[in-house]
Amino acid sequence: MLAVVLAVQFMAVLDVFIVNVAAPTIGTELDASGAALQLVIAGYTITYAVLLITGARLGDRFGHRRVTLVGLCGFTVASLACGLAQSGGELIAFRMVQGAGSALMIPQVLSLIQRHFAGQARLRALGAYSAVIAVGAAAGQVLGGVLVSADLFGTGWRLVFLVNVPVGLALLALGRRELPRDETRGQGRGRPLDLPGLLLLGGAVSLCAVPLVLGQEEGWPLWSWLCLVASAALFVLFCGYESALARRGGAPLIAPRVLALPGIGLAVFRVLAVMAVNAGFLFAMTLHVQAGLGYSALRAGLTFAPIAVVFGAVGLTWRRWPERWQRAMIPAGFVLAAAGSLGTALALRDGAGAGFWLYVSFVAVGAGLALGFSPTLTRALAAVRPEDAADASGLLATVTQLGQFVGVAAFGTLFLNRVEASGASGAYSSADALLVCAYALAGAAALGAVSGLVRRRR
Repeated sequence: MLAVVLAVQFMAVLDVFIVNVAAPTIGTELDASGAALQLVIAGYTITYAVLLITGARLGDRFGHRRVTLVGLCGFTVASLACGLAQSGGELIAFRMVQGAGSALMIPQVLSLIQRHFAGQARLRALGAYSAVIAVGAAAGQVLGGVLVSADLFGTGWRLVFLVNVPVGLALLALGRRELPRDETRGQGRGRPLDLPGLLLLGGAVSLCAVPLVLGQEEGWPLWSWLCLVASAALFVLFCGYESALARRGGAPLIAPRVLALPGIGLAVFRVLAVMAVNAGFLFAMTLHVQAGLGYSALRAGLTFAPIAVVFGAVGLTWRRWPERWQRAMIPAGFVLAAAGSLGTALALRDGAGAGFWLYVSFVAVGAGLALGFSPTLTRALAAVRPEDAADASGLLATVTQLGQFVGVAAFGTLFLNRVEASGASGAYSSADALLVCAYALAGAAALGAVSGLVRRRR
């Protein structure tokens, strides 16, 4: 069972990073703008993030096995449609459907781990879960470059989506055989879905996403600022509605009770910071090395591989490190990530290519993000009771995706805006934009470091 659900998780993570490397090639072949490329990546995470908690609730209500298989089927079909897309608009739409499929299947992974493992076995399973995320990131960077550069049968970038089809079909067959049968009666089966909360949250995220992604390209017109104001207003309404629903004894999308669990509030902030830094760094770096330095997709993927490899190695081994290091891991990780982001931009300044200090900085970024993410997630979920598993896992998975959306939208927009504002061209302009982006990334990581100094309630 664990192998199957982790393979499902691996495929979803792989898809995020494999597309990241293919983005410049997609832009060239489909004549897509920088904003369209952001939507190809962020569109997936938007629907993924907004629907994740509902996906967790559906699994709790109708059965984790059933919902996993339905989501896997939707993800596989949407992957096929993405691979056959003929325009940027079609690809964005199919990516959003793909995100909806992920939102159904991915929350079940953590829920099944929470419900079927206990004690040290649960800690080991959660450690494997974190490691799979890291390995999927590493494999996505390299495999994306390999598939795009191979251009098998003239498919080019399309193969990064089509590769999901045979894998998805195999997992559907294995899942039907290996996933535990759903109980005839479950604890969460009577809870209604929070459709008003879903609409409010979806509206708030969408009204934030559109101006962040398209505003820079359109010159920040009045409508973009009005959308941001409306997004903030909807988010306030969402929070008020959820609190009122909880007081009435309903089943809110995000239960205040779950946010009040020891360690969850801090975990939400730290995971959001880690994923925003990670996604923003990779998006800006991908555009810089391929568009600015002229690297092929394969060379770009291999260039980034050390980050994900170190992330995976640290994610797998941190629990075996000396006890006296454990308390300082999270703040130290964010400090390393900030230093690595700045070091990367400085190593590539003036249009320079890869060198020794670049890879030292990559190691710092990979290790720092792993130390900020893996201990945070494992410690927060290890203390969650089984009856809170669906809501807690859905919440943290949602924050993971929202963090990636924020990173691509905010830091990606900053990078693209700086490229245009510099007035230069080529590698120098891109390196200048990367340095400005790195300062912002380091600032976000510094906030994470401060949060790492806060001790969780017992």
